[in-house]
Amino acid sequence: MAVPPFIFLGGPTASGKTALAVALAQRVGGEIINADSMQLYRGLEVLSAQPGEDERAGVPHHLFGEADPSTRWSAGRWVRAALAIAEPLRESGVPAIFVGGTGLYFKTLIDGIAPTPEIPPEVRAEVSLLEESGHAALRAEAERLDAEGAGRIKPGDRQRLVRLIELVRTTGKPLSVLHADTRPLIAPGSWAGFALRPDREALYARIERRFDAMMEAGALDEARALHARGLDRQLPALKAVGIRPLLAHLDGELTLEEAVERAKTDSRRYAKRQFTWFANQHADWTRLDAATPDENLARMIANLDKTDTP
Repeated sequence: MAVPPFIFLGGPTASGKTALAVALAQRVGGEIINADSMQLYRGLEVLSAQPGEDERAGVPHHLFGEADPSTRWSAGRWVRAALAIAEPLRESGVPAIFVGGTGLYFKTLIDGIAPTPEIPPEVRAEVSLLEESGHAALRAEAERLDAEGAGRIKPGDRQRLVRLIELVRTTGKPLSVLHADTRPLIAPGSWAGFALRPDREALYARIERRFDAMMEAGALDEARALHARGLDRQLPALKAVGIRPLLAHLDGELTLEEAVERAKTDSRRYAKRQFTWFANQHADWTRLDAATPDENLARMIANLDKTDTP
């Protein structure tokens, strides 16, 4: 069977990506690279559903629990770390299986990323202070600095507004100029993409059950440990789905029952956004919507066997 060097498996949270990726890796002799922005962080093993040793079933996994929650990982930082792992695997003939729900990571691999500088601490601090003023202030500053770039950012996308402001303040250039130098980071034809598309109602029910299981497995303890560190609430790790309601509970703002219900609601909404992303941004990927994991694995194998590898 011909297998491309890079295999992408994306989809919404709780859709069964981990088990399917492990089954595929066992079949093709591959290794798994995390493509989930929250599974990067230590201390979020339960809340971000990082695979445990039993789930990994002896398959090498990379970039899980890699970063301290006090650090910021952008798509650019992730892609550099991921390719530093994937390229040696390619040279050794080992398929690299990228697995996760962060669609922007996959898009960055395929389309490339503009060369951007590190954001100076003083600029990051200034923008963080602006962020505390609210979304309207962020939007106004983004439009002042780069009206065209800000116009392409969807309402409510605070993270991209922050990134635009940081980059323009650092470089003095609008995003259109920075993006002009974007090039693909992996060769066309060197990858195959698959998107899990489970039944939505069944998925939402699974999300609720999984969060209950997370609470039993120590999710509140993880939140309590992060709360005790007094970290900036605008750090990416503290924006993980489910963590904010639990932190609000620890702040005395919500009862535990209210926090759990809000976390479940946030998780369902996140899954809905992921459905939309993969449908719109990766419409050419093979859709995996079979009733069982075995059927989805068979579909992946069949499609990989048809792939023309470079």
